[in-house]
Amino acid sequence: MGIRTIRILAATLAFFGVGLGAFGAHALAARLAEYGKDQWQTATQYLMFHVLAALVTTFWNHKFSRLAGTLFVCGIFVFSGSLYALALSRVKILGAITPIGGVLFLSGWICLILFAAKSTENEAN
Repeated sequence: MGIRTIRILAATLAFFGVGLGAFGAHALAARLAEYGKDQWQTATQYLMFHVLAALVTTFWNHKFSRLAGTLFVCGIFVFSGSLYALALSRVKILGAITPIGGVLFLSGWICLILFAAKSTENEAN
């Protein structure tokens, strides 16, 4: 993904993260069981943390930072998306998809580690 695409998706996901967080806390509060509330909260927290991480990656024009941003955005869809679906549907098999999103997040962080390790002072600024 390009830097512009990552920025647009991250900003859009942040918008939805705020909305989904409020929706879960208010509109769905009576509908979701305690388990579903925990899933919803976890999905929203990881969404917002990784939106910020994806936005940070766009400050550098480097292959590892772009890949990290792409992995963070994809991880949001898989990790948070599967948890939102699980909270709403209570279909337990959806929980099997969530770790794939976690692996995408971890892979993004590895890319940032590689970027930091390989960059020079000029590239890091």
